[in-house]
Amino acid sequence: MKTIVAYIRVSTQKQGKSGLGIEAQTAAINADAAAHGAEIIATFIEVETGKGADALDKRPKLAAALALCAKTGATLVVAKLDRLTRSVHFGSGLLLNGKQPIRAADQPSANNFMLHILLCFAEKERQDISDRTVAALAAARARGTRLGSPTTAAILKDRSTAFAASLRAVLEPLLHLPSRAIAEALNAQGIKSATGGAWSSRTVLRTIERIA
Repeated sequence: MKTIVAYIRVSTQKQGKSGLGIEAQTAAINADAAAHGAEIIATFIEVETGKGADALDKRPKLAAALALCAKTGATLVVAKLDRLTRSVHFGSGLLLNGKQPIRAADQPSANNFMLHILLCFAEKERQDISDRTVAALAAARARGTRLGSPTTAAILKDRSTAFAASLRAVLEPLLHLPSRAIAEALNAQGIKSATGGAWSSRTVLRTIERIA
């Protein structure tokens, strides 16, 4: 029987303690295992950022998951590619060395080479979001908006609008879903809300209104 080692990652301690994102990733990996007739022999859950090329130094659970895969011949499965890493440099080392089979549940037919290409696009999109945020804040400064500590309604509104604009590319493909499902998707990807916390149906609706 085929075997799987599940790797689940959330970005914040708050998400790790509350289970936000963990349940969604677990469900996706369980569905992948069922679809492939595979057995999940171990699950590793980590609370850590996906950035940086030194991921194995910062993420002992990932290192342990890879070690178990090497020992047993199991496939490492993540719910989404960005749960494995958000670094092309680090990801390419895993995906293109041919030693470790890796599968993303949302891209079940993609081989390691295709996953590497998708990772390049994902990193480019993150940079684009960052650039749009910087541009939106620069436009706010040009209008004379103070961008220090938010102490007025106008400052808060400008910051919220800039934040919403930075997420346009992420949210637009999800707009056909209910707001609660969108919140779960954002939390599963480790994307924080404007306040730095988890998404709810209400915060999703407010952000969509600002984009509109």
